[in-house]
Amino acid sequence: MNIPNKIDLCNKPTRIEKLERTSKKYNKNIFLKREDETGTETSGNKIRKLEFCLKEALEQGATHILTCGDLESNHARSTVAACRKVELNPIVFLRAGEIPSTSGNHFLDIVFGAEINYVGVDAFNSGIDKIMKEKLASLLEQGMKGYIIPMGASCGIGNFGYYSVMKEIMDQEKTLNISFDTIVTTIGSGGTYAGLMMANKIHSFNKTIVGIPICDTKEIFEEKILNILEESNGYLEKSVNYSRSDLKITKDFAGLGYALNTEEELQFIKDFAITEGVLLDPTYTGKAFRGMTKLFEENFFESSKNILFIHTGGVYRLFSKQTQTQINKLK
Repeated sequence: MNIPNKIDLCNKPTRIEKLERTSKKYNKNIFLKREDETGTETSGNKIRKLEFCLKEALEQGATHILTCGDLESNHARSTVAACRKVELNPIVFLRAGEIPSTSGNHFLDIVFGAEINYVGVDAFNSGIDKIMKEKLASLLEQGMKGYIIPMGASCGIGNFGYYSVMKEIMDQEKTLNISFDTIVTTIGSGGTYAGLMMANKIHSFNKTIVGIPICDTKEIFEEKILNILEESNGYLEKSVNYSRSDLKITKDFAGLGYALNTEEELQFIKDFAITEGVLLDPTYTGKAFRGMTKLFEENFFESSKNILFIHTGGVYRLFSKQTQTQINKLK
């Protein structure tokens, strides 16, 4: 099947490693797909989607890329870095309070010289699309052309990022001589799950693709993901039909809310780092992996034997927790 063109910006294939001690604890074969190793400046899952988005932007003659996220957005940081690699001008709109901190991803946005616009929480939540479109119009008046990438690059063109990753996983199965019956990923904006699902259905890989929400509810994400998949159909020669029955999304593990953490969640991240020598992030993978272990206890994965968890990156977000928490005092 023909899919849209992309540019190569990340390290791939990313490796797959078995979590020996965690596997033993839960009596499952649990593996990690190290998407946190896609790069340094562009580490994490977002760059996979950006390879397709930025290629389309360049083909359309864009001079500026507009995108958005919260103050410590992995997506914003990855977009800014990727833009610098292909000589596009990055403009980011960050959801922030009155006094933005300069830590983690936000600090890197500054280092990369992005045009940063701070938007209050209410204004962001109610009208970020309008705000970005107004900027788009302003650029056009100045003889420049902008290209908008939505939050998380979760859109029809970005969806092909994890469509491609799913095919990469199939090749790695042959190399590793293993078959993953279940693939698990966090759901924050929907594009990673949607891309995996699209490839799974189109190519009949027959994997169980499980999504663990870390902000909105299962029902909200089902709607979002189906919309993304429908948008992707616009890039295909032949449309694919999807329904809610194709999706396997769990209850949410949002806790206190998006990018907010309980002491228990941070303790889990610290325990995991000590046990496996791997850092999970506080917004996505920490909540999702912890959620998966809770679902083990509820026998949600009873029929799963070989589980592949997609580590979507986000380690830079940990740095913002230095002042927001007492993580250094956790046991």
